Amino acid sequence: MRFLFLTQYFPPEIGAAQVRLASVVRELVRLGHEVEVVTALPNYPTGRIFADYRGKFALEETWEGVRVQRTWLYPAMGTGVRRLLNYFSFAATSLWALLRARKPDFIFVESPPLFLSITAFLASRWFRVPFIFNVADLWPDSVRQLGLMKEGPLLRLAAGLERWSYQKATYVTAVTEGIQKILLTEKGLPSHKVVYLPNGVDTTLFRPLPPDQALAKELGLEGKKVILYAGNHGYAHGLEVALQAAQHLSNPDIVLVLIGDGSEKKRLMEMAQEMALRNVRFLDPQPPAYIARLYSLAVAGLSTLRDSPLFEMTRPVKIFAGMSCAKPIVYVGKGEGARLIETAQAGLVSPPENPEALARHILQIVDEPQLAQRLGENGRRYVEEHLSWSSLIQSWLESLQPKQPQSAKVPG
Repeated sequence: MRFLFLTQYFPPEIGAAQVRLASVVRELVRLGHEVEVVTALPNYPTGRIFADYRGKFALEETWEGVRVQRTWLYPAMGTGVRRLLNYFSFAATSLWALLRARKPDFIFVESPPLFLSITAFLASRWFRVPFIFNVADLWPDSVRQLGLMKEGPLLRLAAGLERWSYQKATYVTAVTEGIQKILLTEKGLPSHKVVYLPNGVDTTLFRPLPPDQALAKELGLEGKKVILYAGNHGYAHGLEVALQAAQHLSNPDIVLVLIGDGSEKKRLMEMAQEMALRNVRFLDPQPPAYIARLYSLAVAGLSTLRDSPLFEMTRPVKIFAGMSCAKPIVYVGKGEGARLIETAQAGLVSPPENPEALARHILQIVDEPQLAQRLGENGRRYVEEHLSWSSLIQSWLESLQPKQPQSAKVPG
């Protein structure tokens, strides 16, 4: 089959969505399918178009043998009018690239942003093919529950667009069991329309490795007990709890290493400075291969979420990389992610926004190496059995078989 991916986020950008989509595309190609990608000029997570791409409206390039068409967008991060312009601009300019693409069998559109469903629908009508709406975040539910958008005309308009998107899509793909349940129950989608494609992990890239001593020396981490947080530093992650927990760590060899970027990073760095934390290190974003090297130095991976019902349906991608590297996960949060860690017996779970409990679990992992090894081995075994991209994509493709293009009805 031939797939046309429409996404605002794609490598060389670094982030959860980018890693996930790259893995899906890579696996589809490996299985013999044709893939083309329409995406934006890279600008995430800095909110600035990367230097090599500036001054261009559109360009075409090849990524791992895949044709990638990029179009301009208004670069911005955070919330508010500028971020809406960021979304709207790509929704408009990407249509130009879609019309230059080869006719696919399926159009796969990534959400958020929600507005790309309009572009995908127009392209699906042009090509007369079905489109798959991939829901990685229940927007606008998330902005409502986080208080990022007040009740009013704009929120009602977004809710209407959400309903329209689900109606027009041939297929709606959920990335967590929680999202799948809400789509079926609260959103009222028919079961034949909803399919499950959870986040997975590249078990070849992220694997148990001996400590990278050269990297340890380069970063000044020789002899340190590294607790690694690798991912977005956003509001939803509530990383304040990690900084507060660092205050309770009396062992001077324990270092919290936070690598990535996001809307909250500057504030977190200022907070760490004000708290005079000498056991916290912030690193700039790096590609996945570098993260795998960092995990070789870690005694555990860290994942945190704020205390909100919204995040109880979240399965943070960052936990899979740590599990795949056979590192125990120190998880702060409730819901689906916490249940997965407990089911896999791959780490220790703390209540959200509880720095004392987090500090206790970090100390337990450091002080009990046999426990840490057992939890890490359990995590590696779990991802090999349940979360490798190879098995996930095979299962997903099988679920698409009843909707092969020749028999699928294109929504009108």
